[in-house]
Amino acid sequence: MRFTKAEADPHASQNLRSFLGEARHGTMEWMEKNADRRADPKALWQDAKTAIVLGMNYGPRAGYHDKPVAQDRAAISVYAQGDDYHDVMKAKLRRLAQFIHDTYGADVKLFVDTAPVMEKPLAQAAGAGWQGKHTNLVSRLYGSWLFLGSIFTTLEIGADEPEPDHCGQCHACLDICPTDAFTAPYRIDARRCISYLTIEHKGHIPEEFREKMGNRIYGCDECLAVCPWNKFASLAREARLRARAELSQPKLSDLARLDDAQFRDIMRGSPIKRIGRDRFVRNVLIAIGNSGDVALVPDAQRLLGDASPLVRAMAVWALSKLLEPETFGPLASAHVGTETDADVLREWTAASARLAA
Repeated sequence: MRFTKAEADPHASQNLRSFLGEARHGTMEWMEKNADRRADPKALWQDAKTAIVLGMNYGPRAGYHDKPVAQDRAAISVYAQGDDYHDVMKAKLRRLAQFIHDTYGADVKLFVDTAPVMEKPLAQAAGAGWQGKHTNLVSRLYGSWLFLGSIFTTLEIGADEPEPDHCGQCHACLDICPTDAFTAPYRIDARRCISYLTIEHKGHIPEEFREKMGNRIYGCDECLAVCPWNKFASLAREARLRARAELSQPKLSDLARLDDAQFRDIMRGSPIKRIGRDRFVRNVLIAIGNSGDVALVPDAQRLLGDASPLVRAMAVWALSKLLEPETFGPLASAHVGTETDADVLREWTAASARLAA
């Protein structure tokens, strides 16, 4: 827990304006709508005097990233394998906020990624860590595995010293990114980020990124996992989010068979639920196409008749990666005549041309 004044950071505000001005936020329109409020805590709550910044370690079990996830299984970001961190942290913050209100009579408001709060610059100003070259907060105690929450209060509390940058000459997080989403240190283009593509992006995922996604179906931990400061996270002795068995490297074949009701049932209480079944299966099909496993062909082929164009389009792409031209051709002939969605038809055309080349 660290403290800082509830004031705007001019440097952070300028970075936000540049990020939005260059459209690096992609389709996250909500960032534009709340840009002014996001840049200044006072715009969010004029009476706030102090921002209390709190972090929660979610580091994976030891050795989790030592070997890749098998290609017939899904790689899900560590933070999303357990219960929704918004709910977990909110419960903890409410207890602290209630204590502050009852003890000091101060007004309080708490935030966990649920309001336009620039939590990472606040956390750095409060001394909780620093924004690393991968743009996420890095802590000397918890490495890159850190959830953030904040409590704004009318109580005036002495500010902690800001945390200086300790990245030094290291650029491992930039080098390991599968899609080259970092255009420079401390500068990310969300439109190229696998986390953005699998979670925030609502449409068809651009073809240039599909193979690079591998079997990552929800988020990407590469830039976080490689951070050398994570060695301290393994020493942090505090409760961590427990991964659900069904979300820890699940079989792609099982995920591809989920209908909407089954998806909502399995993902109840999980952050994954917010992207919905169709976008989730879209991601699963890309992983199936990258698996090289022809045993998954029936799962992809069945989804050619799915109600969602997002799903049908990626079923086409997945099959084009797994089938030989002489098998894919008759399949295309059987479906193109009845397909009504222009995007799906373009996938059939592009896939057929690619296999014919």
